[in-house]
Amino acid sequence: SKPPSTANMKPGRPVVAVSCFILFPLTATFVRPATTGLPGFMFAVLGGFDKPFNQAPSLHIALLAIIWDHWRQRLSGLLLTLWHVWCFLIGASVLTTWQHHFIDIPTGALLGFFALWLFPARGELPFAGFRLTADGKARRLSLCYALGAALALAGAAIGAFFSALALILLWPALALAIVAFGYAGAGPKVFQKTADGRVSLASRILLWPYRLGARVNVWAWTRRLPPVVAVIDGVFLGRFPDAAEAHAFGTVIDLAAELERPRDAPGRWIGFPMLDLLPPPAETLDEAVAAIEPARRQGTVLVCCALGFQRSATVVARWLVASGRSHTPAQARKQLAASGRPVHLQLGLDEPA
Repeated sequence: SKPPSTANMKPGRPVVAVSCFILFPLTATFVRPATTGLPGFMFAVLGGFDKPFNQAPSLHIALLAIIWDHWRQRLSGLLLTLWHVWCFLIGASVLTTWQHHFIDIPTGALLGFFALWLFPARGELPFAGFRLTADGKARRLSLCYALGAALALAGAAIGAFFSALALILLWPALALAIVAFGYAGAGPKVFQKTADGRVSLASRILLWPYRLGARVNVWAWTRRLPPVVAVIDGVFLGRFPDAAEAHAFGTVIDLAAELERPRDAPGRWIGFPMLDLLPPPAETLDEAVAAIEPARRQGTVLVCCALGFQRSATVVARWLVASGRSHTPAQARKQLAASGRPVHLQLGLDEPA
C-alpha cells in the first residue's frame, strides 16, 4: 500500500495528546509576564486561539518533528543548514514565549517521532497484517517486554509527582512497548530495518533505549570471546560487528533485526532481519542461506546476529548442509562447535529444507 502523506499523520497526534491531557492534566506553573505595545498585541492574538490545554506532549513540537524530517530529506547544502537552524529556533520559541515547560519539548518530540514510526515514508506499516502469534515462546517474550514497558510507565507516572524528569521514563516505556508489539505478532518490521542494514530515523530515536540495552547485552556475553570465528571456505560466524570489524569482510550477512549497521561500515551489507530467540520464518531463513554462496564467490563473508550464537549459527548450519560441506545437521552442528564459538541452533531447524 502507498505510504501515507505527512497530512495523514495529523489526526493521530491530537488523539494521543488529548489522551495525555485527560490522564495527566498538566498545566503551566508559571504566569506569563505582562507585555505591552506590539508584542503585547501579538501575544493577545496568539492567546485567543492557542489555549494551554495541552502541555505535555507539545503538539507544536510533535508537528515540528514531522515537518523537519520531511524537508531534511529533500534539502541539501546551505538550505539544509538553514532548515536545521530555523527548526531549532521554532523548538526553542515555545520556551522563550512562555508557552511550555522544558519537559514538554522531549515528550512532544517523542509523539512526533512515534507518528513517523507509525506511518513510515518507506516500507511496511508496523501494524500491517498483524496477527497475534500462536507461538508460546514469542508470547512469553512479548509479555516480558510489555511488563518492562508497564513498569517504566508506572515509574514515569509516579515519579512525575516528585520531578518532571521522571517523564524521561516514557522513552524506554515506548521502546519496550514497540518491541513487545513485535514479538506479539507484528514481527521484525517494527524495527524498520532495511535490506542494507539501516533503520529509519524514527526507529533509531524511539528504540534507542532498547538498542542501548542490546549493545550492553552483546558486550556482556561476548567480551571474552573472539568477535568472529572461521567456519570454512571464507565463511565466518560472529557477533554483530563494529565498523572496523566489518571492514575485514567483503560481505556482511546481517540477521539481527534489532541492531543498526555501523555508519562507517564499508563493503556489501545484506540484511535479513530476524527476531532474537525465535525461529525465523522459513522464507527468510531460506533467503539468508541462499545469499551465502554468491557472496562467498566475491570474497570473505561474515554471517552475524547479535551474539553470533543462534540466528547466524542456524543459517550457517543450513548452508553447510545445503552446499554439501556437511552431510547431516548433526555433522554441521559439530563443525560449528569445533570452531570454538558457542552455538545454539534454533529448535525445529535441525532438518534443513
